[in-house]
Parts: sequence; structure tokens; C-alpha cells
Amino acid sequence: MRIGELAARTGTTTRALRFYESQGLLDARRASNGYREYDEDDYRLVNEILTLQAVGLSLEDTRPFVECLRAGHETGDSCADSIEVYQRKLAEVDACLARLNDARDNLLAKLAGALKTPPGPCVVVPRTEET
Repeated sequence: MRIGELAARTGTTTRALRFYESQGLLDARRASNGYREYDEDDYRLVNEILTLQAVGLSLEDTRPFVECLRAGHETGDSCADSIEVYQRKLAEVDACLARLNDARDNLLAKLAGALKTPPGPCVVVPRTEET
């Protein structure tokens, strides 16, 4: 299949496919007329890349999964390097969730403190050209 058909089937763009090729994630073969040619294995690789990016992995993070598929494994996450990416990404997500929970706890504490004090008058300070 040509690049346009692969892009349409995977729901991406020809530009993205050329970028994947430039990054070594996708290998295009050339027809005698110079057009890029792809097969079902390429379709599978692109789907793997897009699926992994949809769950938050960077393009570089997808590399071990692509290599795993190229090595002939049935799934891209059946290799040790892929598992390592999952573990690293989950640790990043857990750290982010911890920071968000801390921020939420701090906001709740500030809100609770604000609700305990009687409201005061709101004074609007006019803005000058200098401020």
C-alpha cells in the first residue's frame, strides 16, 4: 500500500509517517516509480505507535515496542525493554499523582482556613498606568 492509504487506514497523516521513517521507527520500501510501499506489518507498527502515544508514551518510548514487533513477537510489550518502559512511565505517573494530591490537600487546607474566618470587605484598588 502507498503512504496515503497507510495514513488513512491508521488515522494519521503522511507527514507523521515520514517522520516515523526519519526516526527509524518505520521502514518504507520504494517501488520502481519511487513511491513508498508499506505492508500489513507496517500497518501494525503504526497502530502500535499511535496506541502507545495515546496512553502517554513519547515517540521515543515506543521504540522498544516497535523493535519487539520487528523481532517477531506477537505483541510489542512482550519484551523486557517494553516492560521497563511501562514501569518507568507508571513511576512518572505515580509521582505526578502524588504532586497533584499534595496540591489538592494544600488547597483544601487553605479553603478550610478561609471558610473559618469571617469575610471582610473587598476593596478594589484602581489600576494606574504604571501598574
